[in-house]
Parts: sequence; structure tokens; C-alpha cells
Amino acid sequence: MTTFGADRLKNEAVLVARVLLVALFLIFGWGKLMNYAGTVSYMAQTGVPLPSLAALIAITMECLVSSAIVIGFFTRPLALLMGGYTLATGFLAHHYWTMTGMAHFENEINFYKNVSIAGGFLLLYIIGAGKYSLDAAIGLEAK
Repeated sequence: MTTFGADRLKNEAVLVARVLLVALFLIFGWGKLMNYAGTVSYMAQTGVPLPSLAALIAITMECLVSSAIVIGFFTRPLALLMGGYTLATGFLAHHYWTMTGMAHFENEINFYKNVSIAGGFLLLYIIGAGKYSLDAAIGLEAK
């Protein structure tokens, strides 16, 4: 059975994948942190329940949890948490089934991007953080 070279680069690929998987969250989480009032206002406009609390949760997940995944710290449980968060935000923020026209189209794309990203987090939960991680350094992951 051939792995098409994946066995030679597995740990490096997992490191790059962790960074790429959370890049979106780090970028937009930072924006939410730097404009908390605007984030709360946006969440209120889109009908998110408890917008102040939702903004705090979003900032925590997108900044802190994503940072932990980048460095490979408690990667497996945090990957599951981020996968659940990503699905939840898809349903809360991209409810295309209630929209028409261009808004329907744009939110349908974003909803299914969230579904796909959640799949990436599920895969990260299964494969773990890899050799280049704090998990490996502290013995939570095989080196």
C-alpha cells in the first residue's frame, strides 16, 4: 500500500495543517477583540442570543483556543471543541435557509465552509497534534 509520501512528511504536514485550519479564526478573532463593541453590535443585528456573552465566547474560542491548537496544546479535546463551535456558528450566523437572493447564496457558501472546517477539526482530533507540538513535549502525543 502506498502513502504517496505522506509517511515521510506527516509531522510537518500536521503542523502546517494546524496553522492553516485556525488561521481564519485567529485573524477574525483578533478583529473581534480589537472591536468588541462592534462585535456585540453585529451579533445583536444578526439575532445571536446574548450578544455580549456570545462575543466573549467567540473571542475566547477564536483567539485563545485557536492559539492553543497552533502550538499543539491539548489539541485533541480542543479540536472537538472548535469543531462544535464552528458548526454552532454556522447555524447561528449563516442560516441561509431563512434568506433569499444574494444573501442566501453567500450564507449558504459560508455555512458549508463551516461544515467543512468542522470536518478538518474532526480529522485533527483523530490524528492528533503530531511531533511538533506541546502535546508531544509533555507526553500527551507520540513523538
